[in-house]
Amino acid sequence: MTPDAPPSSQHDSPGGVPRAGFVALVGRPNVGKSTLLNRLAGEKLSIVTAKEQTTRERVTGILTTDVSQMIFVDTPGLLEPRYLLQRSMLGEALAALVDADVVLLILDATQGMAGLPQGQALDRLSARRADLVVAINKTDAAEGEPISALAAWTRELFGVDAHRISAERGDGVEALRGALEVRLPVSPFYYPADDMAVQPVRFFVEELVRETIFEAYEQEVPYSAVVRVEEFREAEEPVYIRATIYVERDSQKGIVIGQGGVAIRALGQASREKIEAFLGRAVYLDLWVKSLAGWRKKEAALKRLGYSLPPS
Repeated sequence: MTPDAPPSSQHDSPGGVPRAGFVALVGRPNVGKSTLLNRLAGEKLSIVTAKEQTTRERVTGILTTDVSQMIFVDTPGLLEPRYLLQRSMLGEALAALVDADVVLLILDATQGMAGLPQGQALDRLSARRADLVVAINKTDAAEGEPISALAAWTRELFGVDAHRISAERGDGVEALRGALEVRLPVSPFYYPADDMAVQPVRFFVEELVRETIFEAYEQEVPYSAVVRVEEFREAEEPVYIRATIYVERDSQKGIVIGQGGVAIRALGQASREKIEAFLGRAVYLDLWVKSLAGWRKKEAALKRLGYSLPPS
């Protein structure tokens, strides 16, 4: 997987023949892909919550050393889609799986054999077995039998030994990183050595607000909410950010705002603290809430919000 036009900053590594490439992190929902991306990249780039299906779009983190540049791509979970947004999410994951130079399949030791990829996702993984690395995550929270069963399944299906890791604690992650690095193709670096991510700052602001929504609200509200930055005045001090939270129903809008605006003020404060830590600057965060009826299931609404639509 290569950018359409490699950046002009592309350069050789100082340590000799350079390696560079894209590593897609794939797996069922809630297996720990985002936690692992943050651990591998050494920076919090992908939002992490206890709820499933938090990641909706590909999130890219870059790790550059003297000899290699790994571009990690966190993907939505490999799920069975029930509506159009989930079809878009699955399409993002499958596209990353096909395009990447190396595919990292993450299995969840706490889910055991019940958490294995199925259907077309499994077919795509089998087609990439020559470039496949497998990691069994959450081994610190599981008994030995499910781990052994997943390891046996991996050997039988893909002919490789699975790495046993804990993305949360960091156990086994360095060895996994080394196994990924040696599989990268020989290539100049794609991005400047100090770049940490590919997406613009606005994207990460939106994701941090959305992460806070997942933490602050229950039931359908987090899944029905999407955040879009409408204005970003970086030259001001503090940085002025105006963002809109779109929900599907007026009743959800009322929940997000809360009686007398209590809930939205708390959400804004918690989100602002995260954004300030990310930017390293003071921020004035101006949050608005609007209803966009049934946006998760409507093609026009998804296009308006910038989601990639799956083929018909």
